[in-house]
Amino acid sequence: MKNLFVGNLSFQTTEGDLRNMFATFGQVSRVHIATDRETGQARGFAFVEMANDAEATKAMTDLNGKEVNGRALRVNEATPRPERGAPGAGGRPSFNRSSGGPGAGRSGPGAGRNGPPRGNSGGGGNRGGGGGQGRERFSNEDYREAPRQPREPRW
Repeated sequence: MKNLFVGNLSFQTTEGDLRNMFATFGQVSRVHIATDRETGQARGFAFVEMANDAEATKAMTDLNGKEVNGRALRVNEATPRPERGAPGAGGRPSFNRSSGGPGAGRSGPGAGRNGPPRGNSGGGGNRGGGGGQGRERFSNEDYREAPRQPREPRW
């Protein structure tokens, strides 16, 4: 069983069209046209699963570059989707202060979003030491020696 990626599809191409096109080469197990979650419109690519590997290879070589509905198809073997959340999987990078990410090497009140939480320590500094009341309000005392006053945080 081989899964084929079919790219550069016309938005008017239907699952039936793809099934008929690939059925000339052998048995088609499944056809899936990718659609947008919000609009439901086709995204311009699909996956076709064929039962026999030899038939799938023949279909891949013959249909790659073939013009359908004014567009040249791109047909090749589908690669497995990477795990979500894995490093390098295209997701949002996770920064650790020790890794040199944003905010690393800086300290003090303007340490950035990845710094230690402000106001939760209970120790206090010049905040009055309230034991774990959540985030404290903005205070100009924190920026007494700063060359310019920062904007109030948006939390």
